[in-house]
Amino acid sequence: MRTRRRLCQSLRLLVGALLFLSLTACVQNPVSGKNDFVMMSEDSEIGIGRANHPKIVAEYGRYEDEALQQYVQSVGDRLAAVSHRKGLIYRFTVLDSPVINAFALPGGYIYITRGLMAYLNSEAELAAVLGHEIGHVTARHGVRQQSAAQAANIGYTIGAILVPELRGGLSQDLFNMLGGALLSGYGREHELESDGLGAEYLARSGYDPKAMLDVIRVLKNQASFAEMEAKRQGREPRAYHGVFASHPDNDTRLQSVVGAANQYRVPNAQVKRDTYLARINGMAFGDSAKQGVRSGQNFYHLEMGFAVKFPDGWQINNRPDRVQSVADGGKAFIEMTAADLNRRLSPAQFMRQRLGVEGLKSGQVLKTNGLEGYTGIVDAEGGGLVRISVLYLGDKAYIFIGGTKDKRLFNQFDAGFLATAKSFHRLRSDEMTLARGQKVVIKTVGRGDNYQAWSKNSPITNSPMLQLRLLNAQYPSGELRVGQKAKLVR
Repeated sequence: MRTRRRLCQSLRLLVGALLFLSLTACVQNPVSGKNDFVMMSEDSEIGIGRANHPKIVAEYGRYEDEALQQYVQSVGDRLAAVSHRKGLIYRFTVLDSPVINAFALPGGYIYITRGLMAYLNSEAELAAVLGHEIGHVTARHGVRQQSAAQAANIGYTIGAILVPELRGGLSQDLFNMLGGALLSGYGREHELESDGLGAEYLARSGYDPKAMLDVIRVLKNQASFAEMEAKRQGREPRAYHGVFASHPDNDTRLQSVVGAANQYRVPNAQVKRDTYLARINGMAFGDSAKQGVRSGQNFYHLEMGFAVKFPDGWQINNRPDRVQSVADGGKAFIEMTAADLNRRLSPAQFMRQRLGVEGLKSGQVLKTNGLEGYTGIVDAEGGGLVRISVLYLGDKAYIFIGGTKDKRLFNQFDAGFLATAKSFHRLRSDEMTLARGQKVVIKTVGRGDNYQAWSKNSPITNSPMLQLRLLNAQYPSGELRVGQKAKLVR
């Protein structure tokens, strides 16, 4: 009982200290005019964006199409000019990534991937995405989020010093849980606020604010497709950031905040579908040559000069630092990575010294397609088995790791693990075209055109008919109309 009273008294002292901290860190919000709890000046906010911008570009790559970059910047500038923070200089960057995403850094650094741009269908929809991200910047959401996290950490640190009872693991867990719940809830409100701000900036700059709802439908369809594909592959789906995609398009609060922008709507609000489609005509789709290209069960990398074939029916996932292939239902996987060769080691020595592999079983030399390699089986955590293969090409070692979800299935899939490693070879001249990647092509639909015909001739390997419908906002069962301009992939 005495300990409980001491803890309650200590917590009251801590709450008082945090209240004092919050009162000394209140700044007027540019959007609402109300005081917000922030622990960062505007100069510091801009500094965060400036410092992290090169890291973002290094991680994802800047899409090398200056005309498209300038177009996106011009649309963003039009929105920023009517925003609540006109004094900032905004930088809009198209990232060379097939991932469907957009995000903002504090200080006016805003990014959209070409992967997301491929699925948008008008300039108004592009403006809706950019406007939503501008809303995060104008309302200083990133700063407020970071300030809340910083305060939670400072609060616990101060408390642990002043209040010994808070040093225990249980108290730390409770504090983390409460802080996490606060930040999570804060984020949902931020997303809804950005929806409303984005719609307002759309209307004020002459676009149709309903484009915000159109974008959310695009993202919801993407989420449904991703969930279906992930379930088929036995993995967790990857989704668009935040809660922007989690609102149903008939959500009452969402309809309300977007509808409020109608008071700023101008007569003949613009959509500019044809303008947008003309701008993305010829844009890279899916993997780029620089990242490596998937085609059927094959993977081609132009810059690194190799090709490899994964087992039939397996899904291939291309990541910045590795290639993964997953069997239906997630029963088995193969992961391929590359490492620089710095010393003259045999592939067997490389496995022992560089990879730290011990207790290799059934080790054997690999001589495949004129390349030198080594392969074997090693015990994995949990009692399973993993096949590791290493092949040399140029100044790099290519590492293949194959394993199964259920250790009892290893023998069933091991032949496929080995066959994949043996398929690895130098890129041939007849594979160069495939390695150059796919592009979005805009076509006026003719009488013989339909999704079934287009999907048969499509280089898209993963559910081509559904993906073509997603590209043209006709998912899951819409059909092409004669005379409409539509996207296909070549």
